[in-house]
Amino acid sequence: MPQLPALAVDIGGTKIAAGMVEPGGRMAAVARVPTPQGPQIDAETLWRTVAAFLERFAAGGPAFAGVGVGCGGPMSWPAGRVSPLNIPAWRDFPLRERLQELFPTVPVRLHNDAICMAAGEHWRGAGRGSDNVLGIVVSTGVGGGLILGGHLVDGASGNAGHIGHVVVDPHGPPCGCGGQGCLEAIARGPAVAEWAREHGWRTRGHEDVTARELADDAARGHPTARDALDRAGNALGVAIASATHLCDLEVVSVGGGLSQAGPLLFDPLEETFRRHVGMRFARRVRVVPAALGQEAGLLGAGALVLAGDRYWNGD
Repeated sequence: MPQLPALAVDIGGTKIAAGMVEPGGRMAAVARVPTPQGPQIDAETLWRTVAAFLERFAAGGPAFAGVGVGCGGPMSWPAGRVSPLNIPAWRDFPLRERLQELFPTVPVRLHNDAICMAAGEHWRGAGRGSDNVLGIVVSTGVGGGLILGGHLVDGASGNAGHIGHVVVDPHGPPCGCGGQGCLEAIARGPAVAEWAREHGWRTRGHEDVTARELADDAARGHPTARDALDRAGNALGVAIASATHLCDLEVVSVGGGLSQAGPLLFDPLEETFRRHVGMRFARRVRVVPAALGQEAGLLGAGALVLAGDRYWNGD
């Protein structure tokens, strides 16, 4: 195991975060800047922002063993050419190559941000101590990562664990991926809020509905808000039951913004999950809230470097 820390990076549609992750999994320092947005932001402008931020951050810290990066997808993996749906300026952008040029003396390892979050939860969070874990992130999208036999499963193109596009309702709504009835089309935060609005829920004085407001109203007993979270929880329960039977899991951790709804989401999720798991091996699975919060992605990115024997197969 490396004795130096890892420089961990999390690049998202709203923020860019960096942290120094120590070999034991402690986060020694974290900094964040907003992700530049707007029609005037092109690929190189965004890259210059990322590069300048990381150079400043790295200059003020210790030497590090390598750079681990989580970024939205889709991407070409392990080459690390990214086309994040929430970062329109980057289409087939050679992010890993550029980062390797920026930090030429250490390895650079890059993966999908949801996969990094799952790796973080397995390494130091809700899945610690278990060898077979599915980590799910329910936010503006629904993503995931899969650990089997104690090792991250990449699949043929680095997209294994993409539970957001498991079909939970063959006659359900269209999904942004081009499919129909995907978990993401039903359970992602904006879709949950939009379903509630279409069924009569109204926010207080504006049309820009959010899942946070929906959860607040559900906690106050608003019936449509509760129905919307029930629907999302049911869809998650169906998807998790299917994944459990397919992969013989021990733990499923669920994080992301919508998970902050707590029992309003987890109660229908658990009830539906238990209704759909019949095999004895599947009934022993624990479905739990993710434990690491906003640090999961950075810790998982750090794990690509610090615990690469378990989480990195890209070289």
